[in-house]
Amino acid sequence: MAGNNGSSASSKGLIVSFGEMLIDFVPTVSGVSLAEAPGFLKAPGGAPANVAIAVTRLGGKSAFVGKLGDDEFGHMLAGILKENGVSGDGINFDTGARTALAFVTLRADGEREFMFYRNPSADMLLTPEELNLELIRSAKVFHYGSISLIVEPCRSAHLKAMEVAKDAGALLSYDPNLRLPLWPSADEAREQIMSIWDKADVIKVSDVELEFLTGSDKIDDESAMSLWHPNLTLLLVTLGEKGCRYYTKNFHGAIDAFHVKTVDTTGAGDSFVGALLCKIVDDQSILENETRLRDILTFACACGAITTTKKGAIPALPNESDALSLLKA
Repeated sequence: MAGNNGSSASSKGLIVSFGEMLIDFVPTVSGVSLAEAPGFLKAPGGAPANVAIAVTRLGGKSAFVGKLGDDEFGHMLAGILKENGVSGDGINFDTGARTALAFVTLRADGEREFMFYRNPSADMLLTPEELNLELIRSAKVFHYGSISLIVEPCRSAHLKAMEVAKDAGALLSYDPNLRLPLWPSADEAREQIMSIWDKADVIKVSDVELEFLTGSDKIDDESAMSLWHPNLTLLLVTLGEKGCRYYTKNFHGAIDAFHVKTVDTTGAGDSFVGALLCKIVDDQSILENETRLRDILTFACACGAITTTKKGAIPALPNESDALSLLKA
């Protein structure tokens, strides 16, 4: 099969990303608690939105489905999607609720500290009736997280969108993207994240999420395979600076990480996912061919690595030539 790298985005399969988009407020200096921060910079984010932009940055075709506040920040975020070539045909605006905000800091010990303003925020208020079903049905890949499962009516909108995409033949891609402070309890988080587990074709979890979901402190093949389900095509476990592991029905293995000077890990997982989806959307047979899959996962790891070398998620998402330069080096 010939490669399609030369084809235009319009002829490529559509990747629809569903969920939240928000603004992270990040301290102007690093290594401080939120209380100690002298000031904050606006950084647009939200994992599903990051994935949509990661796709277009690499020359793919994507759309974002979600709800923003009908406020300055909501329109700013919609503008960022548009500037990055992401279709906004699935965006709704809520006149009554604000766009979600998160204050995020990287403490001196390297851990992230979050404080969310969502009471409720616009993304939580998306209803099934507001979904652009035509857009969702045209997706070759439908990608989502778990934050949209936390409360109604967004949860029902999420389940409906997933069902419509699946019925229309889309590949379902799931990155739980655990944010414990947003859930009522850890048990509820685990239960809801697992409630849609067996629907997905491709699942990506981090090492931390693997430990959380399995209750085991082992990051090994046995622990990962305990998350396998019969409908799954590909399970990925990302290991930060140790690369990633992959599992399919017929083979499994590991991909080494790229060694780069890490500044900020925000968005690295989203960059990895966007790169993978971008490369398989038009040829899902790659998922059954280990040699080709390894090449694509190596490319995705390179994209994730590059994203850690700059502050913020969206500005740090690489284009194809950035990734190829790292691969060559």
